Amino acid sequence: MICPYSMSRPGGVQGQVLGLARELRQLDVDVRIVAPCDGPPPDATIVSVGPTVEWESNGSVAPISPGRATARRTAEALRSIEPDVVHLHEPIVPGPTVSALIGFNGPMVGTFHAAGEVPYQWLRPALRSLMMRLTYRVAVSESARETAAGNWTGAEYTVLWNGIEIERVASATPASAPRPTVLFIGRHEPRKGLEVLIDAWAGIDRDARLQIVGVGQQTEELRRRAVGDVEWFGTVTDAPRNELLRGATAFCAPSLRGESFGVVLLEAMAAGAPIVASAIEGYQNVARPGKDALLVPPGDVGALRDALRRLLDDSELRNRLVASGHERAEQFSMRRLAQRYLELYERALVPAG
Repeated sequence: MICPYSMSRPGGVQGQVLGLARELRQLDVDVRIVAPCDGPPPDATIVSVGPTVEWESNGSVAPISPGRATARRTAEALRSIEPDVVHLHEPIVPGPTVSALIGFNGPMVGTFHAAGEVPYQWLRPALRSLMMRLTYRVAVSESARETAAGNWTGAEYTVLWNGIEIERVASATPASAPRPTVLFIGRHEPRKGLEVLIDAWAGIDRDARLQIVGVGQQTEELRRRAVGDVEWFGTVTDAPRNELLRGATAFCAPSLRGESFGVVLLEAMAAGAPIVASAIEGYQNVARPGKDALLVPPGDVGALRDALRRLLDDSELRNRLVASGHERAEQFSMRRLAQRYLELYERALVPAG
């Protein structure tokens, strides 16, 4: 597997790569990961191709590693590993995935994660023919498929939803909380909607605490507002993150746009945390309104505050959402996803004709 983003930093794509690799190993697949790292790799099977730089894309900042040195290290890794199949996550993000797309001559599966306003256009002329070298193309949602297909017409895509390692989340020990807590996990950037949540929390008028996990360009600005009953955790590793999810009275995902799939919602469901989220397409791929989560218009401070109050006040509503969420999370297990990808790998290895 090849990932263009730093594996030593948290992120949705990185989490999918690590989780899928773990499940594939349970199916007796020898999986190696080639990717950039900005510190010690979080897994012994990761081959680092070097550090990253910040890249602005789709309203976010991603840690990628473009350049000749990365291309050389990627080629060296492929020669050393001699893979039967290469699985490229985000095949056209500059860095090791593009290098492999150009240099590897065997079967390749490409997974497209992004949706929304992704700056693929400048790459289209150079990579149009290279895109056709992918043996199979996968998108993690219909919106991700539309984004990819809108830039490379004529190619077929299989939609395989992202997966969730249910047991890793569900088995965590709940973090202790003396008061009801609402949890936010994500980068502190405009499209994630943390500013909307802070504004809603300022008038929540409940004996509760807001816990915020993550960092980003808005962190200092939002902390300076000094809204009461807010606890800032910064970056945390998977284990304490899962403990916070398990201990939360409610989980809030107020993103405004640019989410192709709501993995973080599935994690909250697996943890038993009832959800308030924005009614954007990526989240509606996962959460059914009123059944698995309370969904509110993106950017609507009043609607978000009202929904949070409902969850904090109504234990019966919370229990109902949690029960439905558990069932929903089971439908997106990482084991099922790994089995589907294994089928694709096996088909890719069959000679054409």
